[in-house]
Amino acid sequence: MMEEEYRNSSLNSPLIHKSEDGVNSKDESQINYENIRRKLIAEEVKKQLWLAGPLISVSLLQYCLQMISIMFVGHLGELPLSGASMAVSFTSVTGFTVLLGMASALDTFCGQSYGAKQYHMLGIHVQRAMFILSLVSIPLAVIWANTGEILKLLGQDAQISAEAGKYAKCLIPCLFAHGLVQCLNRFLTTQNVVFPMMMSSGISALSHIPLCWLMVFKIGLGTRGAAVANSISYWINALILILYVKFSSSSSKTWTGFSGLAFHNIPYFLKLAIPSTVMVCLELWSFEMVVLLSGLLPNPKLETSVLSISLNTDLTVWMIPMGLSAAASTRVSNELGAGRPAAAKLAGCVVMTIAVIEGLLLATILILIRNVWGYAYSNEQEVVEYVANVVPLIAVSSFLDGLQCVLSGIARGCGWQKIGAYVNLGSYYLVGIPSAVLLAFVLHVGGKAKKATERVYDTVIPVNAIS
Repeated sequence: MMEEEYRNSSLNSPLIHKSEDGVNSKDESQINYENIRRKLIAEEVKKQLWLAGPLISVSLLQYCLQMISIMFVGHLGELPLSGASMAVSFTSVTGFTVLLGMASALDTFCGQSYGAKQYHMLGIHVQRAMFILSLVSIPLAVIWANTGEILKLLGQDAQISAEAGKYAKCLIPCLFAHGLVQCLNRFLTTQNVVFPMMMSSGISALSHIPLCWLMVFKIGLGTRGAAVANSISYWINALILILYVKFSSSSSKTWTGFSGLAFHNIPYFLKLAIPSTVMVCLELWSFEMVVLLSGLLPNPKLETSVLSISLNTDLTVWMIPMGLSAAASTRVSNELGAGRPAAAKLAGCVVMTIAVIEGLLLATILILIRNVWGYAYSNEQEVVEYVANVVPLIAVSSFLDGLQCVLSGIARGCGWQKIGAYVNLGSYYLVGIPSAVLLAFVLHVGGKAKKATERVYDTVIPVNAIS
């Protein structure tokens, strides 16, 4: 009897249960899942943009310091401008990029410590980084002090080398401030504290204009004055950040004062800092190699001018994905540190979607203004027309560069700097630069070849990187 009742109830029972309002419970669960997922995505987009907006501003404001200095020096004549430009290029390759790369290790250390709620470790990590970067700055300062002689040995013009040497020597204090700023920026960014950085960068950028005018023209220091103003502005930025970290309540958990633990596990920090440095330097050094190669082309004056415009355009546009990259690194490292790989994966997918949309939008704008963009830099019709032909390549390059930059940020958040270093080595120096030489000097495509092969990879890490 019981078996018969069970059989009848089973036959008569619906296979899909319905709720009182007639909606299938399975469909209801699916709707709830989709709603939760949409909310998570919307929340992640909000977090990413909240971080990326101020970080983009910080990148642009810090980039303005060197640009403003060069503008003031340009009014002193052709020789001071050439010397200062060469000094900026030399110091970037031999100093700024090295410290930038080493400080990038904090994206992993501080980001994951903050996500794991090991707040006291952030202060220890940043103290260790500041100590190491200050030590590294000493031999770099010796190199800068001998910039003029080094450039002469490399076959550069004697007068330009001498001017570059003057500029680089007065830029040495800037080197130590730059290391501190990079460490403190990452210390704050990984805590999602970004507006103080924007404030300090804004104050230093605004004060830099009157400082340059005072040092270059009023006091009469000339080329040296622009470099001294640069150093003062960098130290203003560093001091504001130091005071904020010291006295702000937002850093009370993460900065608990100086600790002897900062001098422990230095090899552990270097194990990640060295690949970070290689990863960053290999990419940025390729820019300088492209400029040097352009000087060997027929009509080098035209090729170098157009390539300089191209690189300046690309670098300015690059500031946007650079901010997105820092936001991606912070979000991914925070979620991984908190033991939430699914949330880290979502953060990576969201920031890549934002990067694609932003890249397509900027590429479209560049293509639309290609015929007039050259006039922003030159009145020479030949240069303007050449720039118009190159701009579509710049648009493609900036799009791929944006994706690469964001992927690099995700890689830093995961602690995969070594992978990024190998990829940069292979893509830029085993494929990119040789391709530029082949296209420019063998197939005679010209300067456009270098721009086209400048960005040869769009996948720094595997697709399932954060799975």
